[in-house]
Amino acid sequence: MKTILLPKIQHSFQTEIPLPSSKSESNRALIINALAGGKDNLSNLAEARDTQTMMRLLASDDAVADVIDAGTTMRFLTAYFAVTGQQKTMTGTPRMCERPIGILVDALRSLGADIEYVNKEGYPPLQLKGFNFSGNNHLQIRGDVSSQYISAILMIAPLLPEGLVLEITGELGSKPYIEMTLKQMEAFGATISRNWDNMTLTVPAQKYEPIPYAIESDWSGASYWFSAVALSENQDAELELLGLKENSLQGDSVITDIMSHLGVKSEYTGRGFKLTKIPADSALEWDFTNCPDLAQTVCVVAAAKKVPLTLTGIESLKVKETDRIYALQTELIKMGTKLEEIETNHKYLLTPADVLTVPTSIYTYDDHRMAMAFAPLSLLMDVVIEEPDVVVKSYPSFWKHFEKIQ
Repeated sequence: MKTILLPKIQHSFQTEIPLPSSKSESNRALIINALAGGKDNLSNLAEARDTQTMMRLLASDDAVADVIDAGTTMRFLTAYFAVTGQQKTMTGTPRMCERPIGILVDALRSLGADIEYVNKEGYPPLQLKGFNFSGNNHLQIRGDVSSQYISAILMIAPLLPEGLVLEITGELGSKPYIEMTLKQMEAFGATISRNWDNMTLTVPAQKYEPIPYAIESDWSGASYWFSAVALSENQDAELELLGLKENSLQGDSVITDIMSHLGVKSEYTGRGFKLTKIPADSALEWDFTNCPDLAQTVCVVAAAKKVPLTLTGIESLKVKETDRIYALQTELIKMGTKLEEIETNHKYLLTPADVLTVPTSIYTYDDHRMAMAFAPLSLLMDVVIEEPDVVVKSYPSFWKHFEKIQ
C-alpha cells in the first residue's frame, strides 16, 4: 500500500496556485463539440483522468469503451454513442459497474436506442446496438438521482429529428450542473427554452456550431485551497487561485459563500480569487443539493475548526466513487468527530470533538476527493494519506501544488 506523510505545516504561506481546468466543463464541451463535428477548437481542457479518458474514447474505433471509474464519462458517452448509432460495449471498473444507470438507459430506449444489459439489469456493462428514432419527442426523467442523466439527454437533444421536450419530475438536485450544460449548449449555437416553473426544458431539432471554446479553471479543485487557508494557524496565510471567473458556470463556486462562514474571505483579482483568513461562525447549516462534491471538503474543515455542521442534500454521495457518507463517517471518527443521520435520507449532523485526535492514517476508498479533502489537516497535525495517487481522477498535479504551502 502506498502512503504519503504530510508533516504539520508550521509556517505561514503567501503564494499562487495555478488551478487545473474544470473537468465538468471539459467533459460537456468534448461531447457537444463532437456532436457539432468540431476538431481542434477546444482549449485549456482538463488534465483529469476522466477527461483524458473521454478524449481517448471519442477518438477510438474500438468496440469496447472502458471508462475506468469515470461516472460522467460513462453517462455522457452512453448517450453520445447511442444517438450517433455506434455499436459499443460500455464498461468500467468493478465499482463503476455497481453504479446505477437504469434511468438513463430507459430514457435512451424510449427515444429509440437499442441497449442491452450485459450482466445485471440497471447497471453497466451495456451493449449499444444502434439507434432508430421512436418518434417520441417528449420525455420525463427524475431529477433527484443524478443531474448527469439529464445533462446527457439534453446534449443529444438537438440531434433528435423532432427535438425534445424534457420534463423533470420530483426534486431537482445539482441544478447548477444542468444550467452549466444548457449554457455550454447555447455557446455552441443551440436554442433552448427553459420553464423552471413546471420543470420543462424544450430543445428544438437543430445543429450545433463548432466554435473555439476555452475551459475555465475548476472550482471543485479550488475548494481544497479554501480549506488550507481556513485551517492555517497563521493569521497572515494567503493564497491566490488563478484562472477562476467571477461569474462562473460552475455550481461549486458557492464555496466562496460556504467558506466565508468557516473563516475564509475571497476577493476577485481579475485573474482569480485571493483568499485570506477571517473569523469563523460558531455553527453552520448548509444544503448541498446543488453542490454535493463540496461536502467532504466542508466536513473536514468544520470538524477541524470544531464548528458543528448540519448538512442536507447529500443523499447522492452514497452512489459516487464510493459511499462518501460512510467514508466520511469512518474517517472523521478517527478525529473524534461524529457524522450522524438525524433525519432518514435527508439531514445529517456533524459534531466535532472537544479535543481533536490525530488519526493514524486516512483511507481514501479509491476516491480522489477523500484524499484532497483530508490533506489540509496537515495545517494542524501530521497526516498520513493512503493511496494518494487517486487524485489523478480529477487533479493530477494536486500534490505538486500542495508542495507550494509545505
